[in-house]
Amino acid sequence: MATFVLVHGGGHGGWCYKPVAQRLRALGHEVHAPTLSGLADRAHLLSGDIDLETHIADVAGLLEFEDLAGVILVGHSYGGMVITGAADRQPGRVGHRVYLDAAYPRDGESLYEHAYEAIHGARQGLHEVAGVPLVMAPMAGMAAFFGVTDPQLGAWTDARLTAQPWKCFDQALVLQNEAAMRKIPESHLICSSTVPGRDMALLTERSQGRVWDIDTGHDLMLTEPDWVTGRLDAIAGL
Repeated sequence: MATFVLVHGGGHGGWCYKPVAQRLRALGHEVHAPTLSGLADRAHLLSGDIDLETHIADVAGLLEFEDLAGVILVGHSYGGMVITGAADRQPGRVGHRVYLDAAYPRDGESLYEHAYEAIHGARQGLHEVAGVPLVMAPMAGMAAFFGVTDPQLGAWTDARLTAQPWKCFDQALVLQNEAAMRKIPESHLICSSTVPGRDMALLTERSQGRVWDIDTGHDLMLTEPDWVTGRLDAIAGL
């Protein structure tokens, strides 16, 4: 059985992986779904110092202090920035990188640069709370922005979303061990609607063809947990 570390995207928390985590554990896998600093159940840690490097350290620290090895590291959305950095910091502990409709950054690139259109829109809502620049302020119906259209699931999601520290989106990723990180196998689970904006030839080449897409909302771990679980379980068997 495999060990998974599931990393959420902007405005979310470890809670968003609950349906997938339950299914993976039922299959016998070990699952960690940490919440990044300043968000969700760790919102009390919000400060002006939180940035992409903070979140990379969150995940790299989990790998080290839980003494994990051969981990399947999964990142959703902004979490693609985080798992790329964490795998770069701890390449010896990561056995596979999975990008779940996620950012796939280059060295020196910020999420703002990588996904300009989406993040520029979010930046229009930039505001400060206690001196901390934030974006993606939660509001009723925001789950629909992430493709969660079921009313019950949408209400559950809305109740758990939190604002995102802007520095996380604006700070460039700095890789320290890129050659080692790139040697780690990777796979991509993508929403069909985001395929046109991706370099599919590059993804296919780097992942040796392990690219799958599904027609669903961006929060596919919530809208299609059976499909996501099935793909992750298959990746564990590679």
